[in-house]
Amino acid sequence: MNDTEKPPILATKHYDEKSVFVPEALLREAQRQKSGTLEQVPDICLLDPDGDMVRRLKSDGRASLHGGWMCYHTELYTFEQDGLTFGIIGCVVGSSFAVLVAEELFVSGCKLLISVTSSGQISPVQKPPYFILIERALRDEGTSYHYQPPSQYSHAPTVLIDTLDGAFADLEIEVLTGATWTTDAPFRETEHAITTMQQRGLLAVEMETAALYAFAAARDKSVICFAHVTNQMGQHDVDFEKGEADGTTDALKVITATAKRILPILSD
Repeated sequence: MNDTEKPPILATKHYDEKSVFVPEALLREAQRQKSGTLEQVPDICLLDPDGDMVRRLKSDGRASLHGGWMCYHTELYTFEQDGLTFGIIGCVVGSSFAVLVAEELFVSGCKLLISVTSSGQISPVQKPPYFILIERALRDEGTSYHYQPPSQYSHAPTVLIDTLDGAFADLEIEVLTGATWTTDAPFRETEHAITTMQQRGLLAVEMETAALYAFAAARDKSVICFAHVTNQMGQHDVDFEKGEADGTTDALKVITATAKRILPILSD
């Protein structure tokens, strides 16, 4: 590759062209091969990259397997919380996997997708654990560049961020608002890179948000992402402590408050 040639991830991109391979086709063939019946998913679906919420809901007897989810790669569970029905998929880690599942969820009836991902602290604003409502994410991954032209950041849908103003004030849970760094390579977070991200004012590092927000912008979908800052990248003893019930108690409160604020505007 010469100096003027674009790297493959930026070359031959035509953002206005339709995709040849679409999620409906994948779900159709999975349905055929599994001899199943494709059923609509709940309006509100969750991505749980660590799988803690799924495991807790299953152990408490609150999660039911959704038999009509025809994805090849994942299982979808449903549960009830404060009068709302949620779908949830665990262990969807990384930008490409998260967007693959998001594509399938939205063609299956999802109206709002919420992701809560465990994140490493970049700027030491306070002691973990706490949550960040991610308003923008630095695009240091690959998937977003297949959905949106090159830029520094992917941004959350503005209307969703505005709608969530003050939504968590009564929860007694710390929910900050700010920017994160989305990476594809967590074990290549070098000291120099971390310092650079601190200088940019980024609060945490995670693996999905930039891609999910680029997907949301390209497909005009409602996606909102939270970073659950649980660790300092293993630089201290007794790291990765998430709080009560592996952090699921607080995470579910944040998710429920989010859904209750956003759902009314999606119904308009």
